[in-house]
Amino acid sequence: MTNPHKGRTGLDRLARALGYSVEGLRAAYVGESAFRQEFWTAVVLLPAAFWVGRSWTETVLLAGSVMLMMIVELLNSSIEAVVDRVSFEIHPLAKRAKDIASAAVFLSVGSCAVLWISALWLRWGA
Repeated sequence: MTNPHKGRTGLDRLARALGYSVEGLRAAYVGESAFRQEFWTAVVLLPAAFWVGRSWTETVLLAGSVMLMMIVELLNSSIEAVVDRVSFEIHPLAKRAKDIASAAVFLSVGSCAVLWISALWLRWGA
């Protein structure tokens, strides 16, 4: 069986994909308080990466860590939505999926924080 939505090509496919992405970002912003917090953190930290980073590599790592944190939060939110769509019943596999996704967010936020603290320390603390 062929998916009827997979037949699009060219600019039509790109335009629709962009629209779906914007809808996904909007849904995450409206429905997920953690994503809103990370969004506003990114509004501050992404421009700050150009100021804090002492080289292009440092700047890219600082900005990339912020973007990675947001990407992982989006994936976590999508996993939670799918699990909730299947059932609100408490099930060990549902808990495991949500816990693992949450752990991924924890690691991405932690690594972002460590990277930023290290960069700030090297820039002004040492």
